[in-house]
Amino acid sequence: MLTLDLTNAPRWHDLAPGVRVQLRPLTTALMVATRADPEVEAMPEDATDETRAMAFAKALARRAVLAWEGIGDADGVPIDPSPAAIDALLDIWPIFEASQLTYVSKGLLLEQEKNASAPSPTGNSAGARATARVANPAKPASPSRAAKGRARTAPRG
Repeated sequence: MLTLDLTNAPRWHDLAPGVRVQLRPLTTALMVATRADPEVEAMPEDATDETRAMAFAKALARRAVLAWEGIGDADGVPIDPSPAAIDALLDIWPIFEASQLTYVSKGLLLEQEKNASAPSPTGNSAGARATARVANPAKPASPSRAAKGRARTAPRG
């Protein structure tokens, strides 16, 4: 069942021990704005999928991050989120992976679920179209060609 959060409030996400970020909800408006990000749109046609994914992830994070805890500069002094700091944070592989798993993947799982199968309003295949012919109970099924072949070549007792 799809549950709707009508509050649309920002949430805290733990990305590593002692590191957490407060993020806007992953909404359609946020995704559309990210797709239109100048850095995302400026990607060259020959850019790899990995390069495109990283540019998109950073553009999304720059829009989504509202606050964070447990992040500081080289001297260990806490810093506020900024575009450069957010990009640097996502350059840390475990942080990038955690952000994808705790934030982005929830939206992608929903997208995957809607594309996976025919509509299922009752939790079964009620929305699927039948492809098999209806069996005629008055006419018994004939054996397969393989079964007929085995019967002809079977040793006689």
